[in-house]
Amino acid sequence: MECSMAETYDILVIGGGPGGYNCAIRAGQLGLKVGCIETRKTLGGTCLNVGCIPSKALLHATEMLETAEKHFDGMGITTGKIGFDLGKMMAAKEKTVSGLTDGIKYLFKKNKVDHIEGFGKIIDAQTVDVDGKTYKTKNIVIATGSEVATLPGIEIDETRIVSSTGALELKEVPKKLLVIGGGVIGLELGSVWRRLGAEVTVVEYLDHIMPGMDGEVQKQALRIFKKQKMKFELGRKVTGIDNSKKSGLKVQTEASAGGSPKDIDADVVLVCIGRRPFTDNLGLDGVGVATDKRGFIETDHYKTSVPGIFAVGDCTVGPMLAHKAEDEGVAAAEIIAGKAGHVNYDVIPGVVYTAPEIASVGKTEEDLKAAGVPYKKGKFPFSANSRARANHATDGFVKILAHAETDEILGVHMIGAHVGDLIAEVCVAMEFRAASEDIARTCHAHPTITEAVRQAAMDVEGWTMQM
Repeated sequence: MECSMAETYDILVIGGGPGGYNCAIRAGQLGLKVGCIETRKTLGGTCLNVGCIPSKALLHATEMLETAEKHFDGMGITTGKIGFDLGKMMAAKEKTVSGLTDGIKYLFKKNKVDHIEGFGKIIDAQTVDVDGKTYKTKNIVIATGSEVATLPGIEIDETRIVSSTGALELKEVPKKLLVIGGGVIGLELGSVWRRLGAEVTVVEYLDHIMPGMDGEVQKQALRIFKKQKMKFELGRKVTGIDNSKKSGLKVQTEASAGGSPKDIDADVVLVCIGRRPFTDNLGLDGVGVATDKRGFIETDHYKTSVPGIFAVGDCTVGPMLAHKAEDEGVAAAEIIAGKAGHVNYDVIPGVVYTAPEIASVGKTEEDLKAAGVPYKKGKFPFSANSRARANHATDGFVKILAHAETDEILGVHMIGAHVGDLIAEVCVAMEFRAASEDIARTCHAHPTITEAVRQAAMDVEGWTMQM
């Protein structure tokens, strides 16, 4: 192998996604010599290039389209014929992505971070090979993220049988789209193509959508999505796909408990059954980095089993969320620099960017019941919120769970317009271990949808001003 440089890095980060690039930038800010290894020519990882950002661009565009088509008239707004140009919509999405990847490139330059293109493989705790060249370092941070989980016997071709990546690049709207998996990604991308005219059917192995979410949120979300004409086959698993014909697919399913076979026709199938850690071919076994049976790297405060090697983000155990990876990347850089890096895993929000949005943080009622934690709850519907009614966005509610004895906020669950932004308020409150009364007695501007959060907090003690 050719040694690329005599000078040793303080940190080599493997992976340029949210965990990796935030780790690299923070390390650069702290005065460390940093290199970030990334296989793509652009930085940002799956999230920015083929995940979070492009999907949100399409979600926003199609939500505006549906609002114009279905709701303008009721608000007294008259327009000509509403339509869309899929090519221009995709181009706008790509413009958003390129602008953000260029932004990370600028931040690397500003903070003196070297972008090393290629595939990184760990040789030892001080050496990383990148496509035949070796780089020396004092510390290694693995931030390789995750990849699409696949179903046995089903080959993703990114044309007719697609992953989330292929679903963001379809050249035309399918007449029938079948989504395998009723989780976040499937519901978001299913919403995009439904708004553009596809008949969308979601097949989910469990008897409910969005596993792990609050039960009330799951039920109301399902009712809303059905009202939007999205179809659901719950308690059903996909056993195969017949793609022998040039056009059209036949998806073979059966009841999850066994029996009751059913074939469903589709033009495109989107496989969204989750993601798995990307840890193959990194040289982990050769240097003794421990992983669990699912391939996740085992860590203790981001330290792996090998001194000098750290890991953050989706390749480690925990929620596969970009913001969780970002915080871990920053914390790892700070620890390496001798500072006290920290992430509060009890306050990591999750958001589903459907319409309406869904957001949660902390414990669900199901969690608290299972753990035997005494709790009280407050709930407030958006139908009773002045601004939501003025905005014609009355679906959903805010629910706050607080400890029955101390009143500390333990969890908050919302479904409604803009709740992905509203959740930040309770995250700040929970970070400071606030009580529900702290929010209830904090003045909120009127009329705003944020008042729904305050009213839910007031309802914990039964003094909400609900209409």
